Amino acid sequence: MIKPLADRVVIKVIDDVQQTSGGIFIPDSAKEKPQKGEVVAVGSGKTLDNGEKEPMEVKVGDIVLFAKYAGTDVKIDDVEYKIISIKDALAILG
Repeated sequence: MIKPLADRVVIKVIDDVQQTSGGIFIPDSAKEKPQKGEVVAVGSGKTLDNGEKEPMEVKVGDIVLFAKYAGTDVKIDDVEYKIISIKDALAILG
C-alpha cells in the first residue's frame, strides 16, 4: 500500500457512473473529473516551526471532497488513487 509523507493524503477516487434520463451512459471523455473519494492513508502531518506535528483533519475511512485539479493521479492494481496535500481537501462528507 501507499504511505503518504508529511501533510499528504491518499484517496481512492469514487467515480459516479453518469447516465442520462434516457438511459445513455456518458463516456469518460465527456465527464468532469471526479472530486470525491475515500481516504485510505494519511501522512504524519506537517512539521511546524517549533518541531511539533500539526494534526491531520481527516482520518482513514472519511469520504472527502477535494479540489478539481488537485494532487497526483496514481493507478495501482487497476484502482485509481489520488495523492493530495491536506490543503486541497475541501470538506468531509457525512
